Formats: sequence, structure tokens, C-alpha cells
Amino acid sequence: MTQILILYYSRYGATAEMANHIARGVQEVDGVTALIRTVPDVSPTTSQVEDSIPAEGAPYATLEELRDCDGLILGSPTHFGNMAAALKHFIDSSSGLWFSGALSGKPAGVFTSTSSMHGGHESTLLSMMIPLLHHGMVVVGIPSQEKALSETRSGGTPYGPSRLSGAGKDELTLEERALCRAFGARMSRTAVALKSTRIS
Repeated sequence: MTQILILYYSRYGATAEMANHIARGVQEVDGVTALIRTVPDVSPTTSQVEDSIPAEGAPYATLEELRDCDGLILGSPTHFGNMAAALKHFIDSSSGLWFSGALSGKPAGVFTSTSSMHGGHESTLLSMMIPLLHHGMVVVGIPSQEKALSETRSGGTPYGPSRLSGAGKDELTLEERALCRAFGARMSRTAVALKSTRIS
């Protein structure tokens, strides 16, 4: 089986909902499974330690799961045009995988959720790609031929799925859902194609 790790941080659930829709797209491709994982909050103090299992939602990711995945999809809310500190903290802990080249040649992509229309969708996605490129991963986006990209009036970019979650908007639009699923399926097809011909 080919396994895609969907690794996200979500404080209020908007990014987590996207992860679930992307996972549906991942699993539309035969022989591919989605592994959904999250990361714990970070704190300005070091006296408190999170439980090893979160009270709700996906389990916390391990570096071993990151190492063993055949493709990686990172998701984060937009925090001042960048990924959330909790997700960056986890990625910053992956230097051992960088030294070994464990992720080199594997496909990777990104998604985000933000509460305002011009709140940094694209800058967040682009900044999330930087550590993936340092790991030697093959970045996957959404091609312009995807119909929902030209129809959306909220989230959605060529760099990866995004959603507009603010102003009482509780559900993803039809276009946001379509882009999440299309992106997941594209990642699966890419991972299958690259698995037997890994670029190092």
C-alpha cells in the first residue's frame, strides 16, 4: 500500500475539516491510504507537557510516521501569513530526516484555512513549501485545469487548497470541497508514480 500522511494543526476545527476532505480524495485512488495526524500546541512556558494522546481528533504525529510516508500533505491555519507555530515546531524537529534524506524524492503538498478573504492564503502555502523543498520533496499543487479553481469565490489556489472560514462561514463551499478532494487524488496518483522511481 502507498500511504499519504496528512499532517495538520487546527485550533478550532476548520483545518481539520479540510484534512478529512483531502483524505477522501487520497483514498479515491486504488492502493492508497490516508494517515491523518495532528501536532500538539506549543506554549511560551515549558512547565506544561501535553498528554501523549489528544483528548479529541487525530492522534499526534511521530517522526517515524513522517519518515515512512510515501507522500506528505501539510495543513495549517494562516497565522499572520505563515504556518502556525505548532506545525513549524514539529517540522523543525525533523532535521534527522533531512540528514538521512528520508523524505527526498517523495511528493508533498500544502493546504490552509483563514478567516479573512485576503488573510494570507497564498503566502502561508508558499512558506509551508520551503521546508519541504529543503527536504528534497517534490511539491504538488493544483493545476489550472481544475474547474473549481476558476469558479471559487472563497478559498482555493494553484499552490494548494485553502478555505475561507470566518464571518460565520461554518461549512466549506462546494468548490472548496472539490479542490480538497481533487488535490488529495492528485497527491495519491503522484505518490504511486514516484514510489517505484524515487528521485534522490
